[in-house]
Amino acid sequence: MTVVEIRNPGLGSARGRIWRSLLRSPLGLTGGVMLAIVMVLGLIAPLIAPYGPAEVHFDAPFQAPGTIGYILGTDDLGRDIFSRMLFGIQVSLQVGFLSVLLAVAVGTPLGLLAGYWRGLDGIISRLTDVTLAFPFLIIAVGLSAISGPSLTNAAIALGIAQIPTMIRVVRGETLRIRETDFVLGAKTMDASGVRIIFSHILPNAVSAIIVQATVIMPVAVIGEALLSFLGLGIQPPTPSLGIMLSDAQQYISRAPTAAIFPGLAIVLICLGFNLFGDALRDALDPTNASRK
Repeated sequence: MTVVEIRNPGLGSARGRIWRSLLRSPLGLTGGVMLAIVMVLGLIAPLIAPYGPAEVHFDAPFQAPGTIGYILGTDDLGRDIFSRMLFGIQVSLQVGFLSVLLAVAVGTPLGLLAGYWRGLDGIISRLTDVTLAFPFLIIAVGLSAISGPSLTNAAIALGIAQIPTMIRVVRGETLRIRETDFVLGAKTMDASGVRIIFSHILPNAVSAIIVQATVIMPVAVIGEALLSFLGLGIQPPTPSLGIMLSDAQQYISRAPTAAIFPGLAIVLICLGFNLFGDALRDALDPTNASRK
């Protein structure tokens, strides 16, 4: 008896192409460098911050940027803006990664089930449509208000709010991959649905999941800043870019840089993820490779 092997193309054989595509993308490289710098600053914040994030200097409020001892100046309590930004970036990345992890961990299996088994598709898709009818930030704010303000609760609220979008993306990829030749071939060999999902569909849907994760991350960073700004996210004395913006708004005319610098940090984080995510999407798209 002749055994026919159904080969799954996957992403393994395309790693070289993906790296070449990323290296040839100026915007992708720019985004990658920005993200690398931000992540390194967040990781080593305790090592390079000249002061503690909650350390106050009552004798040095509203110091201008460039003042000796205060690179980016100080706020109304004399707290070093540079030190607080470093720890605020760390918090933003923590919330972002936790929310992305939750959205991927819950949304991916539900999207696979909805896309492969039509019986479950109706139930999961209808629930997803109902959830998507509400704006993302309304869901996040409502969940944070119910669960209480904290870093963990903010991450959970933002992750739950992104689950429907992840389900929709994974479901669409599953529907597409389900009709490919290697999946149909596996069905003819009586492969079980679970085996087909984990051996054929999921590996080929990884690219869409990764790209969607890069889309969720900047949204989560902005969401964390908004929740903290409203008092529903990170709570003082834990530093947060949103808290820094909230504290600085009443002194915006006297010390505009206290709001400008944390705002720029949020912009750079989100811009970096968007640029890198766009380049990664193009690199993982096999149709782009066929046109080059």
